[in-house]
Order: sequence, then C-alpha cells, then structure tokens
Amino acid sequence: MAGIVRRRTRTVRVGQLLIGGDSPIVVQSMTNTDTVDVVRTAVQCAELARAGSELVRITVNTPEAAAAVVPICERLARMGVEVPLIGDFHYNGHRLLAEYPGCARALAKYRINPGNVGHGRKRDEQFVQMIETACRYDKPVRIGVNWGSLDQDLLARIMDANARRPEPREAGEVLREALVVSALESAARAEEIGLAGDRIVLSCKVSGVQDLIAIYRELARRCDYPLHLGLTEAGMGSKGIVASTAAMAVLLQEGIGDTIRVSLTPEPGGSRTQEVIVAQEMLQTMGLRAFAPLVVACPGCGRTTSSFFQELAQSIQEYVRERMTSWRTDYDGVENMTVAVMGCVVNGPGESKHANIGISLPGTGEAPVAPVFEDGVKTVTLRGKGIADEFTAIVDAYVQRTYQRKRTGR
Repeated sequence: MAGIVRRRTRTVRVGQLLIGGDSPIVVQSMTNTDTVDVVRTAVQCAELARAGSELVRITVNTPEAAAAVVPICERLARMGVEVPLIGDFHYNGHRLLAEYPGCARALAKYRINPGNVGHGRKRDEQFVQMIETACRYDKPVRIGVNWGSLDQDLLARIMDANARRPEPREAGEVLREALVVSALESAARAEEIGLAGDRIVLSCKVSGVQDLIAIYRELARRCDYPLHLGLTEAGMGSKGIVASTAAMAVLLQEGIGDTIRVSLTPEPGGSRTQEVIVAQEMLQTMGLRAFAPLVVACPGCGRTTSSFFQELAQSIQEYVRERMTSWRTDYDGVENMTVAVMGCVVNGPGESKHANIGISLPGTGEAPVAPVFEDGVKTVTLRGKGIADEFTAIVDAYVQRTYQRKRTGR
C-alpha cells in the first residue's frame, strides 16, 4: 500500500465484516441465478465466497425470491459457508421487506436504488418504508444510484437549475451532478428518517471510465460515507476487465473506494467467479491487499522454447489458487509469496532471484537445465521431463518450511 493514502470514511459493519475506515478494501460479487432456485443460488454463493468474494449480492425481485432468502442462508450454513448476503431491491422492495420479515432479518445489507423506489409522493413513502425496515432490523444500506435508472424528477430539477446559470454546463456534467446529488440527498433523507450515518454506503454506477472517475472524485470530496466502486455494464472478457481496471485503479490510487465489484458478463459457459479473481488481482497488483501468491512470468519471445514455460506458468497459477484453500487455513502470510516462471537466460535468473521462489527455464539453444532460486539463492537445478512436477513439489515444500503454521485452537 506504499504511496496510497486511503480517504478517511465512516466505518460500516456488515455482519462481521467492516467496510471503510481503516478496514481493507472489500471484494464483492453478485449471483446471476434465479434466486427462487434455492439450490443453484446457494451453490453459486458458495462458489463466489470460496473464490474470495467477501460480500455476495442476490436479486430479491418477487415474493418467491424473498421467500427463498432464508432457505438459501440455511443451505449455506449447512455447507459451512459464512458470507454476508445483500438483497438487491428495485420497484417493490418496500413491500417485499414488509411482507417477508424473515428475508429482512436474514439479509446482511439492503441495496436501494433511489431511482427505482417509486415516483412522486410514492417515492418518498416507499423509500421511508425501506429505511424504517433497515432501522428496525439494524441493517446497513447501500444507496446505489445508476445512470440507467436515474430519478427523472431530480434530473429535471438539476437541468432546470443549470439552464438558469449564466454559463450552463454541458449535458454530461449535468448528468454526473445529478447522480451525485441523488446519492447525497438520499443519504441525508435516510439519516433524517433515523438510519445512522455509519449504516450507509454510497455508489453511483455508470459505464464510462472518465464519468466514473469524475463522479467518485466529487462524491469523495462531498461526503465521508464509504464508497462502493464498480463500472456497470463493463462488458465481456478483456474489454470488461480493461475498462473496470482503468476506472477503478485510478480511484483506488487516489485512496477512493471501500468495496469493489468487477461487473463482468461471463463468457458462455464461463465461471461467475472470474469477476472475483479480477477484483482480487487488481487490489493485489496495486499493493492494496494480498489474496494468493502472485505468479510472475515472462511474455515469451524468440528466445523462449515452444510453449513449455507458458504451460508451466499456467499450471503453477492454477496450483497455487487451488492450494490456497488449505494454505490460507494452515499458514500465515503465504498470500504474500511470489513465484517466478521465466523462459530464458536473459531475465530469468534475475527475476527468479527477486521472487520468493523462481525457476529459469532453458530458452532456444540454451543448456537443457532449469535452475531454481529460493529467496535469491540457487538451491537446485532441474533437468528432464519431470520439471513441472518437481517444481510444484518444491513450491509446496517451500510453503511448509517458510510460513508459520497457524494455531488450531487446541
């Protein structure tokens, strides 16, 4: 976290998790199952939690979905998974929370979109009902504004005020201001109703990188609520990853952001957990948190031999992520380890020495040997067809020897 000074915010408790203040930045995700399908939703919540999602949001859009929340929580408990669930409410949240008190109690946090609460007088009445429910059950609330569902009455008011200015601002700036005002006015109204300021998180979701940066800079300037970062409708694959990282990395570098979500559209048949891994890797590469050992690998060039080093880098990456399930439980600090898999003599030995443990594979025309370095010291030279298996065993032995085993409490 060197060089990054976090913005000072209030601290919000969600279950046993702390958001804001001096707490680590939290990784969040959201299911894409039909919440009514208790088994599939619980299984996906468990997959996301085991991948490292510390908060999981689920859609609560119908009476059947609201009725499913308690069974989902019960099934997760039987699976040994403890992860706070956030209820995502639109249009009818006031009614669902009132009619399904079990749902209201079981959820760890409510997400309320002020643009989708209602219109005119009903908007305030229904917003009040939701906030009063949060107060009754002592639940924190994320007031999540989205530019796709912005309160049109508020937007018209901001536009009218802009038209009266001697030098009106351009349309994009007016829209950004409306998003910020919607979040801040809704938070102020929630506090008037009785929700404590340390039970509120804010977000303003847009899909443009520069818009997101501008909006959150302004939010951070004008309030001390914890902020949830995320680029909405980020897209698929590399486009979604690049856009999300480009936007959030700038804000995180400025100390803005207390929870993050990478809203990726999964590839057909792809895993929902990809968004969790991307969020973790973003925070880890910025030095803000450590989740799993980092695997450093060269990109390859004309000096490198076929694809062997690429295959080894991939297998080591998969191996350490798989092993982190038990390593995280058994060893302190293993998430800070770095592993280098290099493809030739140019940078291979030097990069391997900088890592906790590294291997420098032979490149084109080089001697068919692979020196292994541990904490900067060459310890062994591997040869032959079993290099991958041997190096994996060396990594495992290094973890067992280097990192302190956690106490079991017995």
